[in-house]
Order: sequence, then C-alpha cells, then structure tokens
Amino acid sequence: MAQQRPSPRKRPTQGRAQATVAALVEAAARILEQDGREGFSTNAVAERAGVSIGSLYQYFSSKEALLGALIVRETDLLIAEAKAALVEPTGRAALATLIRACVSHQLRRPALARLLDFEEAVLPGDTETARVAEEFRQIGLLLFSRSDLAPQEPVTVVTQDVMAIIKGMIDAAGERGETVQVDLAVRVERAVLGYLTHT
Repeated sequence: MAQQRPSPRKRPTQGRAQATVAALVEAAARILEQDGREGFSTNAVAERAGVSIGSLYQYFSSKEALLGALIVRETDLLIAEAKAALVEPTGRAALATLIRACVSHQLRRPALARLLDFEEAVLPGDTETARVAEEFRQIGLLLFSRSDLAPQEPVTVVTQDVMAIIKGMIDAAGERGETVQVDLAVRVERAVLGYLTHT
C-alpha cells in the first residue's frame, strides 16, 4: 500500500476549535517563512499559536500533518482564485485571469510558496492533494475548450503543458526574487499564447 500523508486527527466543528486549528496552521506558515524547516517543530508551532502542545496534538499527530494541512489551505486559496477565470467572457480573458491568480499566489508569500512546493514534492500524497489537483485540472480543461481559443488537441495534454509553463516560469521568477506581479503575468501570458498558437 502506498504511504499516505498524515491527516488531521479530527475535523473541528465548533467555532473555537476551528479558530484554534486556523491559528496552528498559520503559525506553521509563519515559522516556515521566518525560520525554514530547521525551526519548524510542533512545540514551536504551539508556542507561536498560543496554545498548549496537547491542544495541537488533538488535531495534528505530527509536523508532517501540519504541513499537509498548510499545503491544502494554500492550494484551496489558489483554486478559489483560479475559478474566477471560468466566469470571464472569453478564453483569452480567462487565461489572463488564471495566470494572474497563479502569479499572485506564488508571489504573495514567496518564501512560503517555494518551501511548500518542495515539501509537496517529497511528502506522500493524500486524498486532499488528489482532490485539489483534479479541481485545477478541470479548470484548465474548461478554459482550453473555449471556442475563441484555437482548437487544442489533445486538450488534456495541452492543459498539462500549459500548467507546466505557468508553474515553471513563476517558480523561476520566485527563485530570482522577482516581486512585480504584473510584469511576470504579462511574460507568462505571452509564453502561453505562443505555445497555444503553435499547437
């Protein structure tokens, strides 16, 4: 059986519990941004969140489970922003909106985004990761099927290629320390349109 990423021990249902979990996940994010993986521990997260270590362990069995929850939180934010592309009136406008969402997501908290990209690659997968990946894939499939864009065949492969172009350019820009989102979005859109024009 494939190894699974640790999941939260229980889902908070009450407002206070939800606030505690949200505080723990945000504390994990801030520690990773400021201190990297070296300073990241369950004790450090509990202290930063202002809760007891026992309260943390009620919800998260390990720091890997905390990382998984943080990855899902950040990816859900990206999905929500990317879905705005689907209400655009044209494929070209939808593509621009999708690219801006991806650029904004990566450069809003660049140190955190880069670290989570690495962690997501090395941590075992889980059902939540599969869910958000499928949601993002569906957004791409709907976008590249728009009638005002040049026909893309096979659309599944084109979607994968375009997402790779977007991710590769944005990741490289983040590693170089770029911060101007508009400039990067324009360059990414130019690259994607060049690809779509010649497929």
